[in-house]
Amino acid sequence: MSVTEWESLCDGCGCCCLHKLEDDDTGDIYATSIACRLLDKDTCQCKNYTHRKSIISDCILLDIATIKTARWLPESCAYRLVSEGKDLPWWHPLISKDFQTVHQTQFSAREQIKIHDDELSSTESYYQYITGILYKNR
Repeated sequence: MSVTEWESLCDGCGCCCLHKLEDDDTGDIYATSIACRLLDKDTCQCKNYTHRKSIISDCILLDIATIKTARWLPESCAYRLVSEGKDLPWWHPLISKDFQTVHQTQFSAREQIKIHDDELSSTESYYQYITGILYKNR
């Protein structure tokens, strides 16, 4: 698969750009409503995609190796679905031919974003933005 083909799998949901918290004791991973400062809350697109890794040092590049170990990716993530041999959902832009269907079906981060990480006063305030559990370590 070419880089262009790989990149086209992204449905533009922005969920991978929401911060997650991992419990050091249990390994459970929690979702938050805190977005990366580069995530545009209206479009759910990175404001500086080409240079994101040099701006955000801990930005995770989604490649095949990462996809296989990223327990925090949503079940609807196209990268995850393809790696599991599953079909893309009807609302995926490659199927629907419409980049808005991911937002219209509420599979995007658009309505979840409450704050950007650069607006937080401290890392302690992350806890008040937990929205649920993404991965339960069994």
